[in-house]
Amino acid sequence: MEALGNYETARRLRAVISQVFRYGIATARVSNDPTFGLRGAIIAPKVTHRAAVTEWESFTRLIKSIWAYTGSIETRTAMKLMALLYPRPGELRQAEWTEFDLDKATWTIPEERAKMRRVHRKPLPPMAIDILREQQQHTGNLRLVFPSSTSLERPISENTLNQALRRMGFEKHEATSHGFRATASTLLNECGLWNADAIEAELAHVSGNGVRRAYHRGAYWEERIRMAEWWAERIGEVVARSSEEYAHKRG
Repeated sequence: MEALGNYETARRLRAVISQVFRYGIATARVSNDPTFGLRGAIIAPKVTHRAAVTEWESFTRLIKSIWAYTGSIETRTAMKLMALLYPRPGELRQAEWTEFDLDKATWTIPEERAKMRRVHRKPLPPMAIDILREQQQHTGNLRLVFPSSTSLERPISENTLNQALRRMGFEKHEATSHGFRATASTLLNECGLWNADAIEAELAHVSGNGVRRAYHRGAYWEERIRMAEWWAERIGEVVARSSEEYAHKRG
C-alpha cells in the first residue's frame, strides 16, 4: 500500500492488523504484535483541508444552487440540511428517524455514529423542521431518513452529495459536503454575534474533558438555539431573494 502511494490506507491497515494481534495476545493465541516495529516507519499521509466556501457571496451562490437542484428528493433534502445544520456528512447520511424529535426541535446523534463517540444533540431551527416533515412524506415509514436508491437499508453515499455539488457547478477544489462545517465555522465566527465556544459546541468540537464537555452542553444550549435560528434565517433570506428574482425574470 505504501509503495503504491496509498499512505492513509497503509496507516489504517497497520492499525487494524495491530488490533487483531493485540486481541490474539489477550486471548493467548499469539505472543507478540509484529506491527509494533512499523510504528512511525510508514510514510504519513499529507493532511489536506477539504474545500469549502468561506465568503458570504460564494455561500449565497451555493444556497441558490442547492434550492434549485433538480436531482433526487433525498439528495436535495440532504444538501439543504447540510447547509442548515452543518453536521458531519456521515452523521446526516446515516440518520434514522428515531433520532429526531421534531416537536421538541432536537436531533440527537447517537454516540456510535458521532465522530467523538459521544452523544451530540443539535437544535433544529423551524426551517429544518419543515424540510424534515416534508421528507417524512417520502421516507417516514422507513428506518433511514436518506435511503439509497439501490437499497432501502443503506444510506446515500458521501459521493452522492459531492457529485451533486459537481452537477451544480462547484469543482472539488471549491466545495465538498464536509466543507459546510468550515463554511459555518468561518461565517459564524466572523459575524461576531456568537460565543466561539458555542460555535465549537455546535460543531461537536468540545474538549474531551468530561467536566468541560458537560459545561459546554449546558451553558451554550440556549445560545446554540438562537444561533441555529439566526443561521437558518440568513439562508431563508437568500432563498426568498432567489425566488423573487426568478419570478421577476419570468414576469
